[in-house]
Amino acid sequence: MGRHRVFFTAFALGALLRLVAMLGYGPAMWFNDSYEYVSVALHPRPSAVRPDGYSFWLMLLRPFHSFSLVVFTQHLMGLAAGVLIYALLRRKFGLPKWGATLAAVPVLFDAYQIQLEQMVMSDTMFTLLVVGVITLVLWHRRMSWKVGAVVGFLLALTALTRSIGLPILGLVVVYMLIKRTGWKPIVAMVTACAIPVVAYMTWFYTAFGKFAMTNSDGLILYMRVSIFADCKKMDLELPRELPLAFMCIEEPVSKRIGYAQWYLWGTGSGNGNGGGEVLHRLPGKVKFDDFKNEVASEFAKRAILAQPGDYLGVVARDFMRAFTWGRPRFPDAKTYNMYQFQPYYDLDANGKPKRLPQWATVGGRADTDAFIYEQGPAETRIVQPWAGIMSTYQKVFYLQGVMLGGILLIGLAGVVVRWRNLGGPVLLPWLGAFGLILAPAATAEFDYRYLLPAVPLACIAAAITLRRGIKVRRRSALTPTSASASEPTTART
Repeated sequence: MGRHRVFFTAFALGALLRLVAMLGYGPAMWFNDSYEYVSVALHPRPSAVRPDGYSFWLMLLRPFHSFSLVVFTQHLMGLAAGVLIYALLRRKFGLPKWGATLAAVPVLFDAYQIQLEQMVMSDTMFTLLVVGVITLVLWHRRMSWKVGAVVGFLLALTALTRSIGLPILGLVVVYMLIKRTGWKPIVAMVTACAIPVVAYMTWFYTAFGKFAMTNSDGLILYMRVSIFADCKKMDLELPRELPLAFMCIEEPVSKRIGYAQWYLWGTGSGNGNGGGEVLHRLPGKVKFDDFKNEVASEFAKRAILAQPGDYLGVVARDFMRAFTWGRPRFPDAKTYNMYQFQPYYDLDANGKPKRLPQWATVGGRADTDAFIYEQGPAETRIVQPWAGIMSTYQKVFYLQGVMLGGILLIGLAGVVVRWRNLGGPVLLPWLGAFGLILAPAATAEFDYRYLLPAVPLACIAAAITLRRGIKVRRRSALTPTSASASEPTTART
């Protein structure tokens, strides 16, 4: 421990901040998606909206009837991600102790990271799994089939936690092919990933009659295009394509609400064109059924092909939101406030703290499901002075978007200067970070919590880049023992 005093100090301070958050906002904080996770944990079933990986974790912890325990494990996950970053950079890439610690600082100290850990949400688990995969792949340059199988299993857990985890498998396979790790670890990895994923998809088939992981990908893509899609430009063939015509939003693009989530989750504008009202034009009472998902998917693809410039414009705009200074109130104030440590209660019309919502769930309601899981009140209890401490801390200590952009540019420079080695070890974490930021902008919409899993990967890529500086070597200076050829090293202790 004495040899790693700098990191241990940072780790201890990060743990202290998480303790303060638990004291100030117990037993847990809530987001709109939280209640579906709890519902699935109480009434096991494949969810039509998102994979059940996080709900499986809630099931394992259910006998303890404690959301405090849930968020405690998530705080441990956040700290564990910091440990993995430090260990990888220190032991395999020879960074100085302060440098490896600095790369872990955003995970350990970012107030929004800590706040997300305090919520009943899947993102912290997803972040740890992604960091774990990247750490294992970079740690083992000569990977055995056993390590490949472990990586594959972690990738399966990643995909079952969030759908975007599955494309990471493709990224890792491509990287391993570039690095010529051999066919055995690749086959072992793909097999170990496929078995749990196929098992889950089979379970999904028994419930929905469709071999898939969700019934929401098409609807979410429809949400993405809804703010610019113009049916007049799509040349729909009626009556053959009447279902697609039902998805048209009649409001002019200039008068539509400026964020896409409204057109899937909104309650409507009263004229049949707003919120999720368009989806009710199609048969069926359930929003996330296979037919609606397929029609929405086809509509979205047609809109993209008919208006590629508009699509690229909204993707670019949402992608760039990640790199602003400060945190604008997007998509709306209500969603923005869910990511805040607020030192006061949100009051109802009678001046009393608001209770959990009474939305209908399978087998119950959102508030009663939470009560059953907790075996008691599950509303967030704001306790001073701890709540005030975290609220004040959050106003200052978080990674600004401009800083994240700078970190990504450093990693990109590391990829470029290692072009002869196809980016070297910088390539995998940098592409992972870039993809995790781009994917939501391309398929759904920008959301602040989607940024956080990308941050540790961007930090890893930047740290490896800066290990020996960004310096383009002359051709004559390149030798078999140059940095690009032998990037991973073992640090001296």
